[in-house]
Amino acid sequence: MENIQKLFDRDPSLKPFETEIKRRHNCLVKWVETFKNSEGGIEKFTKGYEYYGIHIKDDNSVVAREWAPGAQCLYLTGDFNNWQWEAHPFRQLEYGKWELILPPKEDANCYISHLSEVKIIVKNLEGQLLERLSPWATYVVQPTDLSYGKNYKQKIWNPPESDRYKFQYKKPSKPQTLRIYECHVGIATEDYGIGSYRNFADNVIPRIVKQNYNTIQVMAIMEHAYYASFGYQVTSFFAASSRFGTPEDLKYFVDIAHKNNLTVLLDVVHSHASKNTLDGLNEFDGTDSCYFHSGIKGEHPLWDSRLFNYSSYEVLRFLLSNLRWWKEEYGFDGYRFDGVTSMLFHNHGVGTGFSGDLSEYFGLNVDTDALVYMSLANKIFHDMNSNIITIAEDVSGMPTLCCPIDEGGIGFDYRLGMAIPDKWIELIKEKKDEDWSMGDIVHTLSNRRWKEKTVAYAESHDQALVGDKTLAFWLMDKEMYTNMSVLSPPSLVIDRGMALHKMIRLITHTLGGEAYLNFIGNEFGHPEWLDFPREGNKQSYHYCRRQWSLSDNKTLKYKFLNEFDRMMNLTEEKYQWLNTNPGYVTWSHEGDKIISFERNRHVFVFNFHPERSFTDYRIGVEFPGTYKIVLSSDDEIFGGFNRVDTKLSHVSLAEGHAGRNYFIHAYLPARTCFVFVKLG
Repeated sequence: MENIQKLFDRDPSLKPFETEIKRRHNCLVKWVETFKNSEGGIEKFTKGYEYYGIHIKDDNSVVAREWAPGAQCLYLTGDFNNWQWEAHPFRQLEYGKWELILPPKEDANCYISHLSEVKIIVKNLEGQLLERLSPWATYVVQPTDLSYGKNYKQKIWNPPESDRYKFQYKKPSKPQTLRIYECHVGIATEDYGIGSYRNFADNVIPRIVKQNYNTIQVMAIMEHAYYASFGYQVTSFFAASSRFGTPEDLKYFVDIAHKNNLTVLLDVVHSHASKNTLDGLNEFDGTDSCYFHSGIKGEHPLWDSRLFNYSSYEVLRFLLSNLRWWKEEYGFDGYRFDGVTSMLFHNHGVGTGFSGDLSEYFGLNVDTDALVYMSLANKIFHDMNSNIITIAEDVSGMPTLCCPIDEGGIGFDYRLGMAIPDKWIELIKEKKDEDWSMGDIVHTLSNRRWKEKTVAYAESHDQALVGDKTLAFWLMDKEMYTNMSVLSPPSLVIDRGMALHKMIRLITHTLGGEAYLNFIGNEFGHPEWLDFPREGNKQSYHYCRRQWSLSDNKTLKYKFLNEFDRMMNLTEEKYQWLNTNPGYVTWSHEGDKIISFERNRHVFVFNFHPERSFTDYRIGVEFPGTYKIVLSSDDEIFGGFNRVDTKLSHVSLAEGHAGRNYFIHAYLPARTCFVFVKLG
C-alpha cells in the first residue's frame, strides 16, 4: 500500500480513517500470504474447478471431489450405475473434503458418458439421505418430463473433441471509453419464447455494433432455476444457463462478440444465492452452513436468499475460482458485481439512507470479510490481466470502492451511478416540466467521488421491469399505441416524449460519468415493461421479448430514437469525453432551463424549457476559436424539426461570460440539446 498518500492527497477527509483503511488492506495481505503458504499461491487456489467437481480424465477414469464438512457420507449415483446410490461412496479426506475415483471399465471406456445424469447423495449427521447437485456442476438442465419434478438435473458435459467449440478470434483491446449494452439473451428475440446464445450472436450483436457500443454486459448466464428472477437467484454458479443453449453455444456467443471487437462483461451474483436445496447450494452438506453463514446471519432479510460466509477458506476458493472459470472457460473480459451494497454492510444497506457521513463507511456496520473478498477478487484478476474490467453495483457511495488496491482501495474500475435513473423517474413522475430544477439535475449527474469512475445510465433493467416503466413509456404511454407513426397527426405528447428521451440520454452520457450504459431495446424507446412468464401472467412471453421490428419499421418514429442513440455513441467515439475529467458546468439557469458545460474542450448545451426558444443565446467557452455543432437533437433524422442549421460556424467573442473568458452565440429551440466542437 505504498501509494496510500495519493488517496489522502485526493481526499484529505479520509485521513482520519487511515488506521481502518490500513487494517482492511492488511486483512487482504494476510489472505494472500495464507494462499501462498497453504496452496503455493493464487494460481492453484483460484483453479478450484480443476480439483472439485466431477472430472473425466484422459485415461477414462472418473475423479469426483466435494467439500461437505457437515456430511456423514457422500455417494455418487446416476444412470451410469442404475441409480444404485450405495454403489459408489466417496472416501473422506481432511478438512471436510471427499473423493471418489472410478477407474475405466475393463474395455477401457469410461463409466460415465457425455450427457449422463448424476446426483450427489449426502447422508447427514442424522442419517437422512439428501439428493444434491454438485456445487461445481458445469451443465444442468430442467427435465422435459415434469412428472419427475421441476428441479434441474446435473448432466455431465464432456462432448467429443470434434464437437467442442474452438475459439477463433482474439480478445479486443480494453476500450478507452466504455459504452455498455446491458442485455439478456432470453428476451433478445421477438418470438414468443426464450432466445438463444446463437440467436443473439447472429442477430443481436450486429445491432449492437451498428449502435456503436463497444461493450456488452450479459445478465442471467449463471444457471438459475426461476426464470423470472432475472438471473439473480443463482442455483448453479459454474453452469451456463442451459435454457439459452449449450456451453459450446455460449463460447460461440462470446467468440462472435470478440470478432466484432466487443468486450464482454459477465453479470456476477456473489452477493447471495438461491435457497433451493435440490438444485442449489443451500444445505449442500445437510447443514444450514457449508457455503453460507448459519442462522439468521446467513439469510437476506428481503431477498429470501442465502448469504455467503466470506471468512471461510473454501468459500473464498469457490467464489474466486468461479470468477476465473468464466474467464478461462468462456473468455469473458470482466465482471459486473451485483448487490455490492448488500455485501458491504452487515445490515445489507436495508433502511439506510447513507447521508454521506464518512463514519458510516468506516464503522462496525461494514462487513470486513465481504469487503476483503471483493478486494481479493479485484487484486487477483487485475494482476492476472490488466485488461480485466470490474464494475460494482453500489448505491451507498462507499469511499475507495474504485481506488487502486495499492492506495488502500477496494479495486473496482467503475461503480454504477444508481442515483441517476431514480432522479429521472422522479422528475417525470412527480414534477411538471416547468418545475424541473436545473441545479438538481446537475447535482445528481455530477455528484460522484473524484477519480472514482462511474457508469452513468438513464435507465437499466430495474426501470424496465413490471411494476415500473421505461422512460419512453413514462413519457409517451398515453399515445405510443396510436401516434408513433410518421403518418400520424402531430402529437404534443409524442413530440415532448421524444425530445426529452434524447435530452435525458445525452446529458446522462456526457455529464453523468466515465462510462455509459443502456439496457437492451431502450435505445429506441421500447414500449411497455418487461415481465417474465409467471403464474401471475399465465406464463406469457408477451412482455418478455424485444420488438426489434419497431425500430426497423421506416414508418414508425422509434427509428428516430434509435438513430440518435447510434449517433450519440459515434460522436463519443470520435470526440471522446467519457475517458476525461468530469464536465465543468458553466451555466445552470433555472428560469431559462438552460444547462451548459465543457468536457474535453467540447461544449454541451441543453434547453429543457418546455416552451421558450432562445436566439443568440450566450454560451461561455474557455477556449477561443470557431465552434461547430456535431450533434443536434433537433435534426430531422432524429425526429426533430430541423430548426438549427448545423452547418453554421460559431465564432467566439473575447468577452467574459459564465466564468469563462469567451462566449459564442447559438439558437436554442425549446427541448433541444447540442454538442459543440472547437475546430482546429
